[in-house]
Amino acid sequence: MSVAGADSGVRLAELVGAFSLAVDLGLGQPMEHILRSWLIAADVGSRLGLGSDVRADLYYVSALAWVGCVADTPELAALFGDDIAYRHDGYELDQVGLPLLGFMLRHAGAGGSAVQRARAAATLLTNGPATVQRVIQSHCLVTATMADRLGLASVRDPLQQLFTRYDGKGVPSLVGDGIALQMRLYQLADVVEVVQRDEGTETAVSVARKRRGSQFDPTVVDAFATAADDVFAGAAASTDWDALVGSDSSLQRRLSEDELDVALEAIADFTDLRSRSRAGHSRGVAELAAAAAAHAGLPQSEITVVRRAGLVHDIGFHGVSSAILDKPGRLSTAQWERVRLHAYYRERMLARPAVLARVNAIASMTNERSDGSGYHRGLRGPAISLGGRLLGAACAFRAMTEPRAYRPALAPPQATAELRSGVRAGRFTTDAADAVISAAGQRVGKRQSGPAGLTPREIEVLRLIARGASTRRVAETLGVSVKTAGTHVERIYDKIGASTRSTAALYAMQHGLLDTLEPLDL
Repeated sequence: MSVAGADSGVRLAELVGAFSLAVDLGLGQPMEHILRSWLIAADVGSRLGLGSDVRADLYYVSALAWVGCVADTPELAALFGDDIAYRHDGYELDQVGLPLLGFMLRHAGAGGSAVQRARAAATLLTNGPATVQRVIQSHCLVTATMADRLGLASVRDPLQQLFTRYDGKGVPSLVGDGIALQMRLYQLADVVEVVQRDEGTETAVSVARKRRGSQFDPTVVDAFATAADDVFAGAAASTDWDALVGSDSSLQRRLSEDELDVALEAIADFTDLRSRSRAGHSRGVAELAAAAAAHAGLPQSEITVVRRAGLVHDIGFHGVSSAILDKPGRLSTAQWERVRLHAYYRERMLARPAVLARVNAIASMTNERSDGSGYHRGLRGPAISLGGRLLGAACAFRAMTEPRAYRPALAPPQATAELRSGVRAGRFTTDAADAVISAAGQRVGKRQSGPAGLTPREIEVLRLIARGASTRRVAETLGVSVKTAGTHVERIYDKIGASTRSTAALYAMQHGLLDTLEPLDL
């Protein structure tokens, strides 16, 4: 059982760094773009005499600068289709004046029909400046809120300066050294990291010099340009982020158990902002899964881990466009594959820091199903832990009771019936479904099937084969043909994810099916 004020073992810098991997995907960039940008900014800053007292602030400014992009995601998707592609392409230009307007018009209504594209372009021409202003304001306010919730008051103001420009033509209209040095460093690093990765160091230096004195601080550009090869080499060589954070004395702030929960709740809330219909989903899943874990008799320490896994189970959706998440119709095959990738992204993001391994182990099983039909690993039966089964069932139940663009919300009794249907089909286990249904305040009722959707007859067969009976012996005992008995065995193995008698026996023992040889009253 965790103690509220006890040290969680998690450094704030580690957790924020893990979240920055999600933000990378939202920008259309590979994971660790932001962390590499921090290294570039820190290197250039050291060449300008950046003091150690502001080094930590530079790290958090770099990691959180783009967090606010989730706030404008639905609006960007409505205007430009794939919001992630729009942000990715935005690195190509200095976003100001006519070049910015031309860029927006080229992307207006992307992926839609000619009529939809024309309508989006007309909206931009009519309301473009006001729309951009609202998006920026929303972004800045949301980013500042994240800083507050993480206890990072010292970076609140710099984080609201992401859209400023050295020449004063940005938002807010700060000029020159009136912009925090940390932000001036990051603005350059954010762009040149992308350009150098795509087109090489020479082009990155050229872009920096072209924007010298307009978007970027001339002093920062000059320090970067004179040492660009060394700066990029240093960023490329530093791949062990755990070691980097561990060796930086300014990044050693550790979170208490309570502070870790607050930080994970903030990540959950920001993740849900990617889709209008998912507001509150992650918190709701976390609370339902934790209550279900209590119903299932898990100890408090495990209940805490299940709840935390629920808070971050959708973090991979930062890599999925809002246009897909909020699509009113059926997803195409390609779109569905992008959705399925969120499970892979989630596991990658939560792999660091290592102290969150237990949370990751459960969160990574959210979309797995007992019959092997889930993703991204396609795990079956006993390979999915009880915590993972509870979280998967809780996520499914909660999602069904929330409205989506393609369907209305189901009432809890309807969601209960659907979850029961999933049990009969073998996707969910009875123990997990019962715990979730009870935690949701619904009547569990008399079981209509056993674990993994096993029928009473299949449980009889499982008991027999678990104790060494051959298929022929099963047939003789039950008075059926050998072929029928073999069909039962095949179905049982398929439902529980077993391939041998020993793994079937382990499953039967794990689920308490060998207490008696008499048929269970299901």
